[in-house]
Amino acid sequence: MNQFLLQQSTSRELERFPHMIEFALKRINTLQLDEFYQEAPDLVRVYYIIEGKFEWQVQDQNHTLYPGDVLLVLPKQKLTGQERILNVGTLCWLKIKVSNQANKPTMSPWSGLTHPDIQTIWRILNVKDCRSIIKLKDAGTFFNSMYVELVNREIGHYTRINSMLADLFIQFTRNIINQRTSNRDFPQIFLKLDQTLRQDLAHQWTVEEMATIADMGTTTFTEKVKNYSGFSPLNYLINIRISEAIKQLKKCNANITEIALSTGFYSSQHFATTFKKLTGYTPSQFRKKNLSE
Repeated sequence: MNQFLLQQSTSRELERFPHMIEFALKRINTLQLDEFYQEAPDLVRVYYIIEGKFEWQVQDQNHTLYPGDVLLVLPKQKLTGQERILNVGTLCWLKIKVSNQANKPTMSPWSGLTHPDIQTIWRILNVKDCRSIIKLKDAGTFFNSMYVELVNREIGHYTRINSMLADLFIQFTRNIINQRTSNRDFPQIFLKLDQTLRQDLAHQWTVEEMATIADMGTTTFTEKVKNYSGFSPLNYLINIRISEAIKQLKKCNANITEIALSTGFYSSQHFATTFKKLTGYTPSQFRKKNLSE
């Protein structure tokens, strides 16, 4: 690809994409580029290094980028360079506008992502120890394909480009999850999960939500929980609910229906059926036996 600079305000290629503020490929010679260092409260900025070495700071954290590296800069994050000077090299960058609502970006409807997916992506990207630099497979092909779609503007290019942008966010999130999971001790993750679930048992937890707490994909999370506890995530959750219910049943003034609802069961009947299956007693029988001892 030759050098190019597409901007929302001047480039017809971006007319149908108000969320794409700038898309460029440029060879940088050692010179001042103040526009690189402005804070962007509503922009996600992605930089792909093609040639050279760049030493930047994101939120005062030092990063050295080499060819093949992709840097993600989130809204409100400050990007700076040593003495505000860029080294010699070639890079491609993309600036994407997201609508911030209560510090959460909205990438719909253009992204096609569901609201829960967008929330999950944003939650993971905003974790404090999240890595800004990642390796994306075929990043060069991605940027080249996007440029070709924008310039040629063939039928379906609007859908394809938005799909590519959404996929970029998905790849970033999955990459970060895999990086963090591989470097963390699962027992500690499991302890955090257990504590979080117990703090709000009335919530109808899904496997996807639990996996998000552990910063894992659902398949990996399910395998980890089963190997560690011997139960599937949902069965493990049920065991937590029952153990908490047992504690409450030992209090003679606790109402059984209230116990059922507070520990996440749909009804007292659902609670009674599950409780007897796991303990051999109905809640009433268990309470009577416990109080008589």
